[in-house]
Amino acid sequence: MQAILNTLKSTHSKLISIGVSVLVFAFALWLPNLRLLLSVWTDTAVSLGDKIILPTNLLLSITTNFTPLSALYTIAIAILVGINVALIIELIRARQMFAGSATISASGIVAGALGIGCAACGSLILTALAGTVFGTSALALFPLGGEEFGILGVLLLGYSTYLLSKQISKTVCEITI
Repeated sequence: MQAILNTLKSTHSKLISIGVSVLVFAFALWLPNLRLLLSVWTDTAVSLGDKIILPTNLLLSITTNFTPLSALYTIAIAILVGINVALIIELIRARQMFAGSATISASGIVAGALGIGCAACGSLILTALAGTVFGTSALALFPLGGEEFGILGVLLLGYSTYLLSKQISKTVCEITI
């Protein structure tokens, strides 16, 4: 935990973490409305002000279009991805990249992305994949309707954050002979 706090004390790392978190959060909220956003942004009849207001207002859909559980893990995933990116960059800078934690970070991001969705759409990406692979009715077999993937994403990202912070905390390189 101390390694995370020390890494995020740096203004550069803090900006990276916040920037990535905001981008992931925005992507999660804009993804269900991508066609609407593209339609508005390509329509010449829509003013620039309205083109800016729509995506901004869609960020507020976290309170209305998401279940409390999906809103919670969407926010957690965004924050954890931001922290993970800052920690990975710190490890790269120190030339101590730990492949295992990077793999788990990527797994957490993928699992978290599979679970992103609103209350009306369900798990948006997973539903699209499931429709082509084994039918959307299979999601009904999951007790939380696919939200398990968001929870799994948070758990994997949390574990990768732990592994990354543990790797950063190592001050002595292990030498094997």
